[in-house]
Amino acid sequence: MSDVISAAATSQLFTEARTHSHWQQKPVSDETLEQLYNLMRMGPTSANCCPVRLLFLRSKEAKERLRPALNEGNVDKTMAAPVTAIIAHDMKFYDFLPRLFPHAPAKDWFKDDAELAAATAFRNGSLQGGYFIIAARAVGLDCGPMSGFDNDMVDKEFFGQDSDRAAFQQEHCTSGHIKSNFLCNLGYGKPDLLHPRGPRFDFGEVCKVI
Repeated sequence: MSDVISAAATSQLFTEARTHSHWQQKPVSDETLEQLYNLMRMGPTSANCCPVRLLFLRSKEAKERLRPALNEGNVDKTMAAPVTAIIAHDMKFYDFLPRLFPHAPAKDWFKDDAELAAATAFRNGSLQGGYFIIAARAVGLDCGPMSGFDNDMVDKEFFGQDSDRAAFQQEHCTSGHIKSNFLCNLGYGKPDLLHPRGPRFDFGEVCKVI
């Protein structure tokens, strides 16, 4: 693990990668989405808690269910994207710790401490959301991560208790305890329609070694 990755790899993942809002009408396959997940899942989380839950909206019907929750400025680009992922987290992730972290009684750390569980779910789900973006770029996709939507509407529509609306089965998550974090449009962008890249801070402005 000591080798530096190639300049081409860092370019694809970071330096030349951009946030896209305009999309080619080129489909994203199930196989590509599975490749994305299989990379993303290898990133570290505390006690291997893996709280992220992903819902990929690809059909027109699924996108229309999302439309009412979107801020006006996010509607057109989301409807045009081949896939929109809801990056969410399971607030009762700890129910699965006996499987994911079997060498310690980790479930006991969280099951009676709702505040700790919520903070852990959000922090580690957000970490996994970052891995998601890098993994998507690694498999050749462009990304358009965004907030700008009504989380409560999304949670009710896609993660509610109603069995016709619940996106996941009990064996994969704790029904009724899934909370959306952010959205990420996925596909193959139109680089000619990108805005100039925004500036970034230099190392010395925001970093210090002590």
